[in-house]
Amino acid sequence: MALTVEQIHHDVADCLGEDPADVPVDENLVDHGLDSVRIMSLLERWRRDHGVAADFADLAERPAIEAWAPLLGAAS
Repeated sequence: MALTVEQIHHDVADCLGEDPADVPVDENLVDHGLDSVRIMSLLERWRRDHGVAADFADLAERPAIEAWAPLLGAAS
């Protein structure tokens, strides 16, 4: 099953204990409390469940949902 932007948004919000409406897709997720441990946790889940091939450095470099979507091969 392909990963979608909506799924990324939902997973990130869930990881942060927030409502997806409160997590902007274009803002730096570190400013919302996302840390390296949480990024790794999300990445491992997406690798396991969706076959994502992105690596941690790519996600950590630009921690925003809209920047992650193409790296994760997400469909709209």
